[in-house]
Amino acid sequence: MFDRGLIGLSDDLDILISRQVNDRPSVEAIINKSGKALARDRLAMRPHPAFLGWHREHCFKR
Repeated sequence: MFDRGLIGLSDDLDILISRQVNDRPSVEAIINKSGKALARDRLAMRPHPAFLGWHREHCFKR
């Protein structure tokens, strides 16, 4: 779903769901209940905000 732009991540690792998702309850049922991506303790192991921003701008379907 991430590669197809149906979900994305904010810089704070909040999980974003596209309005173009056909069955939102099904997507919500499979994502983390906190609404945030599970992140590594080490900052160097987390997704870089620049790459997350690129994905939101070029791939994520708002």
